[in-house]
Amino acid sequence: MNAYLPKAYKILSIHAETDIDFTYVIEKQEPLIGGQFMEISIPGVGEAPISISDFDEESLSMTIRKVGRLTDAVFNLVPGDTLFMRGPYGNGFDLDLYKDKKLIVIAGGTGLAPVKNVIQHYVKNNDDLKSLQVITGFKSPRDLLFEEDLKKWASKIDLTITVDVGDEFWSGQTGMVTSHISKLDLSTHKNTKAIVVGPPLMMKFTTLELIKQGVLEENITVSFERKMSCGIGKCGHCKIDETYVCLEGPVFNYTKAKQLLD
Repeated sequence: MNAYLPKAYKILSIHAETDIDFTYVIEKQEPLIGGQFMEISIPGVGEAPISISDFDEESLSMTIRKVGRLTDAVFNLVPGDTLFMRGPYGNGFDLDLYKDKKLIVIAGGTGLAPVKNVIQHYVKNNDDLKSLQVITGFKSPRDLLFEEDLKKWASKIDLTITVDVGDEFWSGQTGMVTSHISKLDLSTHKNTKAIVVGPPLMMKFTTLELIKQGVLEENITVSFERKMSCGIGKCGHCKIDETYVCLEGPVFNYTKAKQLLD
């Protein structure tokens, strides 16, 4: 089998999250783990890695931002059209690590997408954890993702939604996600696990603040997608020293991730 050869999948539905972020629900064939990614493509246009934001027995969801030639073409597709994909690739989140633990999930912007399925899992299976606390931050109220899901989560878990800059219609929290970490209950920090996903600088200062508050480095998991291209460790675009992010990641324990510097 040609590892570079994608398969055709049917788009089931499309939902607008923001002006430039749309969630595509696509038929599913392969087993998945939250945190993995797919390589999506349109023949003659290009290919790119996209995180899987959610999945069930029959479909998977990917939240795609309109940022270039390929995504421009994807935004022209409608339900019933075909999208080419290969995967899934990468290591996802190991849910066994969090069983009977306190779990903190901190996501910035589109970083909420790769960890959305993990949050959904524990909202539905809250007995698997001692507690779940989520902080998610966006640039502005117009940039919120998964608003209907956020409303459901707010009624069931300890959820903080914050924006960098509010407006006259925003009555929620403001400030960077790091400014809200000190408000978390970290009294049993040795039994607290954390997941951090977002832009590189956001993850850097968030993990440093968690460590400052007493969370152990080995209890922190991060996810990042660095210049991934082929997804199978052949092109070398994502290689840092001897580590291929597409193969060993994009989910890493922080003790490993902190060494992956250019």
